[in-house]
Amino acid sequence: MAFSCLFNRGVSIISPSLLLISRRSNSSFSYSHFTPRSISSSTILPKLSASAASRRSESTTAVMGGGAATAADAPDAGMDAVQRRLMFDDECILVDENDRVVGHDTKYNCHLMENIESKNLLHRAFSVFLFNTKYELLLQQRSATKVTFPLVWTNTCCSHPLYRESELIEENSLGARNAAQRKLLDELGIPAEDVPVDQFTPLGRMLYKAPSDGKWGEHERKDSDFDYLLFIVRDVNVNPNPDEVADIKYVNREELKELLRKADAGEEGLKLSPWFRLVVDNFLYKWWDHVEKGTINDAVDMKTIHKLL
Repeated sequence: MAFSCLFNRGVSIISPSLLLISRRSNSSFSYSHFTPRSISSSTILPKLSASAASRRSESTTAVMGGGAATAADAPDAGMDAVQRRLMFDDECILVDENDRVVGHDTKYNCHLMENIESKNLLHRAFSVFLFNTKYELLLQQRSATKVTFPLVWTNTCCSHPLYRESELIEENSLGARNAAQRKLLDELGIPAEDVPVDQFTPLGRMLYKAPSDGKWGEHERKDSDFDYLLFIVRDVNVNPNPDEVADIKYVNREELKELLRKADAGEEGLKLSPWFRLVVDNFLYKWWDHVEKGTINDAVDMKTIHKLL
């Protein structure tokens, strides 16, 4: 069984963290220069060799006791085609509350409230905070077709490392950094050379749970992520993907505070993602100070797991 195999091999994977890229120059890099080194079996999960369907069945049976939803039987008739594909084709990394890997499953199953509440099903995520060289933070508004938290404003990019070799690398949070570079291109059209993997600074990890504001049929949605927080300072080219992003804006500190005020007052129908608000309330402004002073490495704490539940 995949479940026992994971533990027999003593796998230890890093948890989701905030990625911070801190580079002040605009020098270009060759993506090939940052190709990850070879990966040993002691660093990652067993190599994926079975079909997605059999992997999903095996991991779900081990971790959840069976009964996983598939694209064929899920109550999601109204789901956007692109989001449907992502929900069922992408498989997240399942972890326990100490960020130890225990399996993998589809994004769909990972975000069902009954799985999170009854089985304590957690999965890895990352949140990117990208600043330009004027130290303004890039925000995005999630598209209207997103299955979870549509049209809410949030940090630069939020998503999940997937169950693949390049995103399971533990050392220096490389798996989360690889995933962040991939999604910055997918969501915002930011070329890989604009955000070199080695320029992200993982600052910390947080564990949070947050109900979404919608349902799939009779299945309530919830976000329950082990989130890696990543910071980066780069001037980048942005070309948002409308399937993922409705709008973008750069904000300074005062503009962000005004955004928060409007969200709290319910003005203009403005909403913020729960994970972004947790980071703002607990970490962001002090880390922003370090960004401006060039001392971001002094803020790094990847040992502590901040449980903001």
